[in-house]
Amino acid sequence: MQRFATEISEFIWDTKYRHRDAERIYDVAVEDSWRRLANALAAVEPRQHELWAQRFYHNLADFRFLPGGRILAGAGTAHRVTLFNCFVMGAIEDSMEAIFERLKEGALTMQQGGGIGVDFSTLRPAGSHAQHTGTIASGPVSFMRIWDAMCATLLSTGSRRGAMMATLRCDHPDIERFVDAKRDPRELRHFNLSVLVSDEFMAALERGEDWPLVFPAQQLAGQGGELVARRWSGERETVPCRVLRRIPARELWQKIMRATYDYAEPGVLFVDQINRHNNLYYREQISATNPCGEIPLPPYGACNLGSVNLLQFVLEPFSDRARLDWDGIGDSAALGVRMLDNVIDLSRYPLPAQEQQARGSRRVGLGITGLADALIALGLHYDSDDARGLAARVMRSLRDSAYRTSIALAEEKGAFPFFRRDEYLAGADIRALPDELRRRIGAGGIRNSHLVAIAPTGTISLLANCVSSGVEPVFDFRHRRRVLTADGGYREFEIVDPAYRLWCDSGGNSAALPAPFVAARSLAPQAHLRMEAALQPYVDNAISKTVNVPLDYPFDKFESLYREAFELGLKGCTTFRPNPVTESVLTSGGEQPASHCCDIEREGE
Repeated sequence: MQRFATEISEFIWDTKYRHRDAERIYDVAVEDSWRRLANALAAVEPRQHELWAQRFYHNLADFRFLPGGRILAGAGTAHRVTLFNCFVMGAIEDSMEAIFERLKEGALTMQQGGGIGVDFSTLRPAGSHAQHTGTIASGPVSFMRIWDAMCATLLSTGSRRGAMMATLRCDHPDIERFVDAKRDPRELRHFNLSVLVSDEFMAALERGEDWPLVFPAQQLAGQGGELVARRWSGERETVPCRVLRRIPARELWQKIMRATYDYAEPGVLFVDQINRHNNLYYREQISATNPCGEIPLPPYGACNLGSVNLLQFVLEPFSDRARLDWDGIGDSAALGVRMLDNVIDLSRYPLPAQEQQARGSRRVGLGITGLADALIALGLHYDSDDARGLAARVMRSLRDSAYRTSIALAEEKGAFPFFRRDEYLAGADIRALPDELRRRIGAGGIRNSHLVAIAPTGTISLLANCVSSGVEPVFDFRHRRRVLTADGGYREFEIVDPAYRLWCDSGGNSAALPAPFVAARSLAPQAHLRMEAALQPYVDNAISKTVNVPLDYPFDKFESLYREAFELGLKGCTTFRPNPVTESVLTSGGEQPASHCCDIEREGE
């Protein structure tokens, strides 16, 4: 059977995921890649290896379940690589020795193929004096340039592993420098930037108040000045922070929004919402995410991702009887959780602290991809109540299947080591689970602290015959895309959306597409937010979602999108409006690669 319907899909498999050593090819066909992965993950099982290998293979076959690219590329090979796409690095203590130790850890992690997230909020603001040495700080943005140079150096070796996320608190005195850092198109090109926005800031914004910019007093020389209490990044409890200056909250918000409007960065992370809905709230304070934002992580946390391909579970598409195979989705999700749990035991780790964190929490991120294509095949318009209702039902079903599986795995293999029964059951997302699942967690624990995340699935969605990515709408039904090749050149491919191809192959008129065939550029920005908000209640990690904004979209409406995202209870917001700095990520003529861990240039290295 022909597994690849498009040339780019086979190219990606051959160049990114096919197991080969120099000229020796181990994976003759894509079925061999699935078998290699299934056998490797089944080997972790304490018993019935062959049975689990068969079940895992069936889940992978025909792209039903898509594991993260690092898993697909590395599992079952002799390569000394991590199977995790991305990590959040340890808190940076404000000393030269600690800073460069964290730089070294970041380099070692990226060398093995992991993207990284780093919170720079712990570094003293530019111009301040150290408490003990009296030296003058150059500020977090200056040190970000060192990380950027490190990443560029790795790139120069041919590794093409360039994904980094930098975060900074909205009350850090250097926040304005951070917000404006990428106005120069040469600056920090290997970073994604996100501002950690607190509930308190949003309240000050709403009331039109001044906003204090502060830093922990114990790290600043001199006495005097107003003090406020803050739970600072890297601190377990609140600490006294010195107010260094104040700025109108609306002025700072306008700076953030204007920068995002002009060149698509920084994004915004609603950090209190993230921590409020963290299942491990009782032992973690989160202040960073992986480079795409779907996994908020503590220091040394890792993202372990896989996605159920919804298009493969549409029965009788484009007919009056079109429907989802709910049992099939549930079975795929259940097997996916077991597979991702086994990844934790199979993987290598760049740093011992990363292994300790991964094995202690056993976090996984099971999600979906192909949502937009599935909606089209079911006859539903992306921006409709019916579509959002169905998508929410899918996520609720997937969440419950994932938790049910993890509870059973705890009975079989033991709960995750960081599990504390009473505190875990008191978590916001755990309280929202069905009573039956809560009772079972109380009785026997759960194998994985977190279970659901929706990733962008950049490259693996192309591998799966160009299915729509994650929960994004279809970019376009026919377009061309440039891909960087191993020799440093570019090769161009035609992309044909699989729902469109299915419609045409079944006799549909390509010149008169039905209303559900809606592309991203035809959707209002609010349609993106509404879909994300419909899914968020069932996602215990987060959702990677980019809101596409037209070039001529008014700034005041653009700014209100972020306020709306906060009011909807989202954990963050990222928009993309075409601009001179970044150009368009995807166009009908080609691609300018962005810098994140799911880029085609990074997957499978």
